[in-house]
Amino acid sequence: MVKVGDEVKVGSVIGEASGFVSVPVHASISGKVTAVGRFPHPLGGEQQAVVIEGDGEDSWDESVQPRANADSLTPKDIVDIVRDAGIVGLGGAAFPTHVKLSPPDSKPIDTVILNGAECEPWLTADHRLMLERPGEVLEGLRLIMRALGCERGFVGIESNKPDAVAAMKAAVPQGAGIRVVMLQVKYPQGAEKQLIDALARRQVPAGGLPMDVGVVVQNVGTALAVYEAVVKGVPLIRRVVTITGTPVESPTNFMPRIGTPVKSLVEQAGGFKDDVSKVVSGGPMMGMTQFTTDVPVIKGTSGMLFLGPSDIDTRPPDPCIRCGHCVHACPMKLLPTTIEKYVMVEDIERAVEIGLNDCIECGSCAYVCPSHRRLVHQFKFGKYLAWELKKKADAAEKEKSN
Repeated sequence: MVKVGDEVKVGSVIGEASGFVSVPVHASISGKVTAVGRFPHPLGGEQQAVVIEGDGEDSWDESVQPRANADSLTPKDIVDIVRDAGIVGLGGAAFPTHVKLSPPDSKPIDTVILNGAECEPWLTADHRLMLERPGEVLEGLRLIMRALGCERGFVGIESNKPDAVAAMKAAVPQGAGIRVVMLQVKYPQGAEKQLIDALARRQVPAGGLPMDVGVVVQNVGTALAVYEAVVKGVPLIRRVVTITGTPVESPTNFMPRIGTPVKSLVEQAGGFKDDVSKVVSGGPMMGMTQFTTDVPVIKGTSGMLFLGPSDIDTRPPDPCIRCGHCVHACPMKLLPTTIEKYVMVEDIERAVEIGLNDCIECGSCAYVCPSHRRLVHQFKFGKYLAWELKKKADAAEKEKSN
């Protein structure tokens, strides 16, 4: 939506959505567009990006205005505002929020769950958010419930965050239909299907979605973004990010603008006191290894983890000894070793048949494996191959119909 030389303001749309499962991108600072091209991206490789040189004014786009009558908005109004504000799930998946708020009529929603579990080690972004802005987070939850037309809401928080539980309970509005529940500390407690089972006592079927059991799950950061968009008129231009790890001088939670280079946050955290062996976007269990700190903060960046030499297990994988530890650890009750075997021989149809796509990539299987098998790596690769096969099949079907 912009070209080199254009002047932009905070909240100006610089990239438009190309489909329903897509959201616009907004300028997070004011200044001049100095480049439009491909740059390093946290999800791997390079992606198209807009580079803005800040003017130091932080001037806001005229379209960013608070709404004095937010209480009079219809559910459709809320969904439209959420879409136009570019809001996605801030737990890491970055799935467009307006899509979750638009279930088909055949899938009525009666429960909304706000995910405050933050079960990944090292990450504390959601924890700080619940401590410092509980009222706004809960108001965002109420808006999400209004958009879906349901009257029951839960906030799930693990018991190792008692201060967050207390802060959120104290901020629950009277008669809001919202319960703050303390959950067992158990990885991966923050996964959607595990949260639904723990809080709503419902089990999402294999291959199904939360909406199949009448539930929508959102992250606490997403709820805050909904509040800011609907009430303050502010699009998603910033989020809380944890900068942490043993080499970091002063591990800190920041609330940077989207697009901020990660290396500048490291500088704000005091730099490194020890050597860095690995950089991970996200947590140690489900995060993605980075090849540079020149990547920007994106909407799905919950944290950046820096690991030192003593944190890394460099042992090569050994052959599977069929111990079954991975089967016992899998929260989805899958057969990780069997799925891995089919992926390695590229029998993807069989891998999918026995549950490849039901894997939530939590890393529990790889963590407990005494042979250090790279199980999650194989599952990610297998899903990519499955996607390629489906794409080819869809293209062949389309050509056949023509």
